Amino acid sequence: MDLFRTKSVEHIGEDAAGEGAGSDVGRLRQNLSARHLVGMGIGVVIGTGIFTLTGIQARDTAGPAVVISFAVAGVVALLAALCYAELASSVPTAGSAYSYAYATVGELIAWIIGWDLFLEFALGAAVVARGWSGYVGNLLDLPTSLFGEGTTVNVGAALIVVVLTVVAALGIRESARVTNALVVVKVAICVFVVVAGAWFVRGANLTPFVPSGEPSDTGGGIDQPLIAAAFGLEPAVFGIGGVLTAAAVVFFSYTGFEAVANLSEETRRPGRDLPLGLLGTLGLATALYIGVSFVLVGMVDYRDIDPGAPIADAFDQVGLGWASALVSLAAVAGLTSVILVDLITMTRIGFAMGRDGLLPPAVAKVHPRTGTPVRMTVLFAALVLVMATFVPLEELANLVSIGTLFAFVLVSAAVPVLRRTRPELRRPFRVPFSPAVPVLSAVACLYLMVNLSIETWLRFLAWLLLGLVVYAVYGYRNSRMRDRVPDVAP
Repeated sequence: MDLFRTKSVEHIGEDAAGEGAGSDVGRLRQNLSARHLVGMGIGVVIGTGIFTLTGIQARDTAGPAVVISFAVAGVVALLAALCYAELASSVPTAGSAYSYAYATVGELIAWIIGWDLFLEFALGAAVVARGWSGYVGNLLDLPTSLFGEGTTVNVGAALIVVVLTVVAALGIRESARVTNALVVVKVAICVFVVVAGAWFVRGANLTPFVPSGEPSDTGGGIDQPLIAAAFGLEPAVFGIGGVLTAAAVVFFSYTGFEAVANLSEETRRPGRDLPLGLLGTLGLATALYIGVSFVLVGMVDYRDIDPGAPIADAFDQVGLGWASALVSLAAVAGLTSVILVDLITMTRIGFAMGRDGLLPPAVAKVHPRTGTPVRMTVLFAALVLVMATFVPLEELANLVSIGTLFAFVLVSAAVPVLRRTRPELRRPFRVPFSPAVPVLSAVACLYLMVNLSIETWLRFLAWLLLGLVVYAVYGYRNSRMRDRVPDVAP
């Protein structure tokens, strides 16, 4: 039963204050406000999805109805964000979903969530770093042998990871300033895309809005969605099924909002600022995604969309080639901020796990001058650096999505569990209509998960199996929970 032993909210609070069993690793500094949190949230959410996935899913899976796909994914993300807001304001600590799982369902599930989040943010940062390299190469006409996707050693991806690792290690305030500056650039250009592109929207490009379903080119086997295999359905694209499949994939575009919850321990007034940061991020991001995707499919026929640079190419097709440079600039700013926030989020999860003894505490130690876990930052950045430099990662967006959805399911379940086990806990923000909303959130996330391919599920399960081996070899033996007085069951 030690595997499912929970960590009390009081112990989590003591650790966050630097007074608990993990106090030897140090304490993070509270330097962030709601404005910083929204900036960091938009910094990581508005990136790969709006500049790449929009075109791919419109052309290959949903047609003009990709707008609905983004709306569906946004609603599911909003439901999960409400659950995050309650937990983050009640238990302001680094680690977000990992820490919430530790407080509700026990150490083993918490480890699985933490391990799962490493995959999400490490792969996300590596994928985006390679995308950044390609956009910068095209924008500045740099040699493809160094900045192209086809190169063996992607120097551009390595360069941006190194630079942003330095920024992340310098301090959370410095990172927030850099992120906010990048956010201003890309949000302004996204608004420009919507306003300028609206003049070129044609009704013929939006008809039919939901193209008739047709058999998928991928066929059966492990490439088909899990739900299709389970119920003997024919794999298909377009139609309602295509819209939902696209929603499962573009959900990747929203996953970064979780980074806001990971910064709760560094927030000055978490009870007020965290809900504002989470919901503000989701509201603005959803509006931008729907607006940009609608303009894109209205400007050009979805069958003629360039999957590599869909928005820039759309302006080229309507005779506004000069706007392509602006879009590329926004893409570079957007992808830069995504990498930075991913690096910060990874290290905060690792910091929380190191403080609990599940990872080596020496690696999680906070630097006294910068107030950041510098060693953990360098360690995770090295992992991202290797993947971004040497490994093509075009097909791993699905793996990032399934990992995030899995975390969201457990976070949603944690809300009613913690309300039942700790009804007296102070909750500055409460999910409305609980437990209905948390249950709906969990079911919606599960439904999107089963719309992902069997191959994605197999890769995900293999990663979790590896994580269980690491936990058995190190985490279980070194957990600091075994040094504490057992919590009294309510």
